Amino acid sequence: MKLQFQLNAAFTALLIVIMTVTGFVIYSLILELLIQDEHRQLEQKGELLVNILNKEYRSDPSIQEISAFLREQDLQMFMYDHHNQHVLFSTMPSEVIQGFLSNNHIENSDELWEYGKNKYVSSKILFYPPNSGLELILLTPLKDLQAVQQNFFVRLLIVFLIGAMAAVILSYFLTNKLVTPLTRLKRQLKKIEKRQFDDIERIKASGEIKEVEQSVFEMASELQRYMRSQQTFFQNASHELKTPLMTIQGYAEGIRDGIFDKEDRERGLEIMVSEVNRLKKIINEMILLAKLDSEQTIYQKNEISAKNLINQVMDRTLPLVNEREITLHHDVDDTITFVGDEEKLLRALLNLTINGIRHANTQVYITVKTENKRKVIMIEDDGKGISEDVLPHLFHRFVKGKGGETGLGLAIARAIVEQSGGSITVGDSSLGGAKFIVTFFM
Repeated sequence: MKLQFQLNAAFTALLIVIMTVTGFVIYSLILELLIQDEHRQLEQKGELLVNILNKEYRSDPSIQEISAFLREQDLQMFMYDHHNQHVLFSTMPSEVIQGFLSNNHIENSDELWEYGKNKYVSSKILFYPPNSGLELILLTPLKDLQAVQQNFFVRLLIVFLIGAMAAVILSYFLTNKLVTPLTRLKRQLKKIEKRQFDDIERIKASGEIKEVEQSVFEMASELQRYMRSQQTFFQNASHELKTPLMTIQGYAEGIRDGIFDKEDRERGLEIMVSEVNRLKKIINEMILLAKLDSEQTIYQKNEISAKNLINQVMDRTLPLVNEREITLHHDVDDTITFVGDEEKLLRALLNLTINGIRHANTQVYITVKTENKRKVIMIEDDGKGISEDVLPHLFHRFVKGKGGETGLGLAIARAIVEQSGGSITVGDSSLGGAKFIVTFFM
């Protein structure tokens, strides 16, 4: 069943339950209100009649005169003499009056009197003076009130039905407005499934659906970028692997066929060994990068001292620093610690530092500090900086700057930093070269 029908069915079922409960409560309450109102009206009419009788027939009126007056009122009533326990006048059948007497309703204060299967709302009014023992009793059949109750309920039911129809129609339009963007979003997801990224269209929506649509669009863009990067990665990887393999193949075939003399053979063997080592390094870094992207279990997180981490970077890069005759400075806040895999975070910082040493003219600075509730590691050099055409793609795989080796070092550094919960950016340094900034939120 489609979502729109499910929502409409659920809303309709809920509406029916609410209307049923409400109707039952109102139906029961109406009869109670009608009985109370009828009892009050009978009491008011009875008091009015008694007052008139007391005024008009004050001087020893005859029962015939009183009866004639009361019959003109067109009411169901009777007059009872408590002293003689006798009905003096009645507009109701005698068997009904006898039924009331046998049920002892007159002596009790019941509001509802019964005779057979019929019930009556009653009101008793004493004549003045009270010691006269005369009492006027007015009655209304309960079935008359039930008829009013049913008539009112029928009208209420009609109103409920009209309201329910209007609510269901409104629900249909609202759910249609809700479901239509989801249906369109489903079509766009099908396009993503078929990798038709250029055909994806934005959807007009609001609220949470708009947020989902935005997330789907961003996911599609990221997926497209990832697929393109993977395609570029395989193209670059094949090129990077093909070059040393062709070199090795060329020298191997030349040595096999005896084309080279002894000196060229020795030089060819050295080149073959160098290319094998380069090939091995590329493959190892590709394997590491694949593991960093896919295997979370290789990260063993623990607390790392910033001071110890930078000291290890200084020790590992010392031979290259001496070879390049570079001065490596460091300024570290000893109180700062990181949470991550120490070995891999060291690998990332080594890649960034070695990159700075290779491109520096005279000096490289490593700074570790806190800034705006963030832990920041900055590695900057005084070299020529990064060219504008390389800068946007610097952390992509097999993107090499001038003097680069495999083009995977910075990609590995970014993968490690991001998996450790940080971010890495690059920009221009005040020293004139590049500045890598690694940021961890506190």
